Amino acid sequence: MVRILGGLVGLGFVLALLLGIYDTVSNWIKTPPAATAEHEFHEHPRKAGFSFEGVLGKYDNRQLQRGLQVYKEVCAACHSLRLVSFRDLEAIGYSEGQVKTIAKGFQVPSINPETGEPATRDGLASDRFPLVYANDVAARAANNNAIPPDLSLMAKARHDGPNYIYSLLTGYKAQEGYKNEKGEELLKQFPDTKTPQGLHFNPYFATLNLAMAQPIKDGQVTYSDGTAATADNYAKDVAAFLMWSAEPKLGARKTAGLATLIFLVIFCFLAYGAKKQIWRGVKD
Repeated sequence: MVRILGGLVGLGFVLALLLGIYDTVSNWIKTPPAATAEHEFHEHPRKAGFSFEGVLGKYDNRQLQRGLQVYKEVCAACHSLRLVSFRDLEAIGYSEGQVKTIAKGFQVPSINPETGEPATRDGLASDRFPLVYANDVAARAANNNAIPPDLSLMAKARHDGPNYIYSLLTGYKAQEGYKNEKGEELLKQFPDTKTPQGLHFNPYFATLNLAMAQPIKDGQVTYSDGTAATADNYAKDVAAFLMWSAEPKLGARKTAGLATLIFLVIFCFLAYGAKKQIWRGVKD
């Protein structure tokens, strides 16, 4: 009797679940959700072709150093990198002396030992990159009520992070006359979506409009290694640098993963050989 009751309860649960699924699907078919500008005109990140992509991919230290230069000369005016220490830069090819020089170029919060008042000092290799703003209130006041996000983990916080950063930085367009891949014009399809005052149109951003103005343009940063000073290179280099800041051990992780796969393949052959050896005298 208990089994019968249990079966009936289970059957009732399954029927209720199927009914709920049917009701949801039928309602969606009858009254599909209204199209939105964000859904119809948001673009997916373009592929930049980074050296660290793929199973055997690895970071290009020269590109990472160029990306650091772009960060210092452009991004650091608004965005912090608070989870990265200056001494971590030795991993991308800088010497200890060069790291100390880079750190010295930043002012970090300190305390005046004589008065006890807040002060600043030159950065040390052991310091982390300093915050740009003292608090969120100061950040909002300086950026049209928007808080510039910290970039330490940005490449991992966004789907397809490096390509997203690259596409966002190079994706600013004029909203007037903008069309999607279907050839539909944004302001004709959604006339109420005109970019508000103080925001900037970018189809790679989730809401199509963001507070950050286009931060880079050709000729803005002069590379010391002679690489072409183009906005495309700036975006690609700083995106690679931010991927490194988010996942500095990427190369070691890939090496360990590949070694593990090789070990497992060899182990499978050894296990199969052992099985054949041990059970060779046993007939089916």
